[in-house]
Amino acid sequence: MRSSRSSVEGASNGALRAVESTRDTTSIEPFDDVREPPVPEPAQTVQRVNGTHASNGGTNLAGGTQHNATHDAPNEPLSPDDPLAPLPFNPYKGNRGLTRAWHAMKNSLAGFRVAIREESAFRQELTLAAILIPCGLVVPVDPVSRVLLLGSVLLVLIVELLNSSVEAAIDRISLERHELSRRAKDLGSAAVMVALGMCLMTWGVIVGPLVVGWIRAWL
Repeated sequence: MRSSRSSVEGASNGALRAVESTRDTTSIEPFDDVREPPVPEPAQTVQRVNGTHASNGGTNLAGGTQHNATHDAPNEPLSPDDPLAPLPFNPYKGNRGLTRAWHAMKNSLAGFRVAIREESAFRQELTLAAILIPCGLVVPVDPVSRVLLLGSVLLVLIVELLNSSVEAAIDRISLERHELSRRAKDLGSAAVMVALGMCLMTWGVIVGPLVVGWIRAWL
């Protein structure tokens, strides 16, 4: 009798616990969820590195995977007209140190020989320099004035050499008559004229009063 009574009591107690648990669960409203929402992870980015894909995983709030594909295109080679493009290899620029200085001196002497042989204007100006430079060395003036006298003569030679180089480069491109070729040569000739005018002005301002004083003393 006791065993049957105890089994009945246990069954009733179990039924009561089930009812109470059902009441506890049904008392919770479906909108009372207090769990924290999931934290979104960084979006997935796909990058192409040396032909392979490298990705950083991430999920959005809806649970789906978010993909932001960014492709790094390989650097294209620069065109020859691009100012940032590397210069082509020049086999004549490989010398360094004393070897480079020796070759530069030989090229400079070759340039002087070509200018004397081919350019009549340079020969005339070189003859004028051969007269004025010794005069500038012996004239009784202060050192600054002496430097100005000699420098003005050398400036004429320098500008004439540059003008001759411009003319040679234009003739190398084309010998036909063209407006731009004529303009370039005229500008070089104008530069020579300005250098000659500066030389004449320098010698007239510095040496002119001395020559006038010598003429008055002689008369």
